[in-house]
Amino acid sequence: MNGECTSIHELLALSRPLQEQLITWRRDFHRHPETGYEEIRTSGIVAEHLQSLGLEVTTQVGKTGVVGLLRGKSPGPTIGLRADMDALPIQDEKTAPYRSQIPGKAHLCGHDAHTAILMGTAQLLATLERPERGHIKFVFQPAEEGLAGAKAMIDDGVLDNPKVDAMAGLHMFPGLRTGTLGVSKGVAFASADGLTIKILGKGGHAARPHEGIDAIAVSAQVIAALQNIPSRLVDPLEPIVITIGKISGGYMGAAIAPEVEMIGTVRTLSAELRSRMPELIEQVVRGVCESFGAGYELNYQHGYPVVQNDPDMVDLMTETSELLFGSREWEYIKPSTGGEDFAFYCEQVPGVFFRLGSGRGDEETSYPLHHPKFDLDESVLPYGVAMMSAIALNFLKKQ
Repeated sequence: MNGECTSIHELLALSRPLQEQLITWRRDFHRHPETGYEEIRTSGIVAEHLQSLGLEVTTQVGKTGVVGLLRGKSPGPTIGLRADMDALPIQDEKTAPYRSQIPGKAHLCGHDAHTAILMGTAQLLATLERPERGHIKFVFQPAEEGLAGAKAMIDDGVLDNPKVDAMAGLHMFPGLRTGTLGVSKGVAFASADGLTIKILGKGGHAARPHEGIDAIAVSAQVIAALQNIPSRLVDPLEPIVITIGKISGGYMGAAIAPEVEMIGTVRTLSAELRSRMPELIEQVVRGVCESFGAGYELNYQHGYPVVQNDPDMVDLMTETSELLFGSREWEYIKPSTGGEDFAFYCEQVPGVFFRLGSGRGDEETSYPLHHPKFDLDESVLPYGVAMMSAIALNFLKKQ
C-alpha cells in the first residue's frame, strides 16, 4: 500500500482489522505484568515483533527499553512515539479471565494497552510505503511508575541517532468516552516530588508524657501545619497538593514514641512554585518541631517535572484527530495533578501527551487509574493505533 497516497482519514479503517491482535497482545501483557526495570518478558516480545517488521531495533535502552526505527526514503525530521510498559505493585482484584497471574502486580494504569497500541502502530506504518522524508521512532519505555524510565532512556541516547525533533504519547482515560480525546494546552501534568520527614522526639512512659517528647503528637501538628502552605502561604490561584501518605512510629500503646517517619508527595503545576517548596516545607516543619522541643530530618526528593505540552504539537494533534475522525472528537481538559515522566521528553523536544477515552459507561470500565479493579474498553485499541499513526505521518508531512 502506498503511504503517500494514504490519507489521514483512511488510517482508522486500516487500524480496525488489527483489533483481535491488539487485544491478544494487551491481555497477554495483562496476565504477565512486570514492574519498573523488570520488563524482560515484555520487552522481548516487543523487540521480536519490531524485528519481524523489518525495523531497526535497539534493546536495553534505559535498562529494559526497546526502540524501533522506521527510516524514510530520505533524511528529514524524526518524530518519536512513546509507550510505557511497566505495571504497578498492586494486587489485581478483577475477575476477568485475563486478570494478572502475578501476585501483587497488575496493569492498573493501562500501560499494557499503550504497549499493544504502539506495537500495532509500528505494524500499520510498516505496511505503508516509507515516508518520503524523515523517520519514526517507536519508543517502548520501562519504569514510568515512579522510577523515571524516560530519563534513563534519554541518558542512553534515545533522542539521538537520528535526532528526535518531537515526541507524542497517549494515556488511557476512563473518564472519557471510548475513542474521544482530551488534551491540555501548556501544562498537562503536575510535577511529582517525594517527601520524607522524620520527627525526632524522646521516648518515655505513656503515663508520664511530660518527661518525653512525643514524636506522634508532634507529627500530627506537622501534618496539620503543612496544609497551611496551600491555604495560607501560597497564592490560592496556584494549584498545589501536599499529601502525607504513610506514617510509622512507636512501639506500643504504653510508651511515648521517640521517632516518627512520614512519607508523602508534593504536586504543583508551576516550575517556579515547585522551586519554593523545599524551603517552605522546612520552614513549617522546623517551626512546629522547635515549639515542642523536637528535632527533625527532612528529605525532599525532586521527582518528575511538570509536563509542558508544546502548543504547536497540541494543534497538530487536534487537527490530526479531526482529519482522522471527520469531526471534532477532542476537548481541552484541565491539567492533572498526577505525575508523568513524559515530562523529561518535553524538556528536551516539543511534545504532546494526550488522553484517549477508554470508558464505555459501565462499572467495569469506570474505575479510576491505579484502582485494583481498573479495566478498559478494548475497542479503544484501534483508535490509539490510528491516532499515533496519523500524528506521525501528519508531522512528517508538515515538516
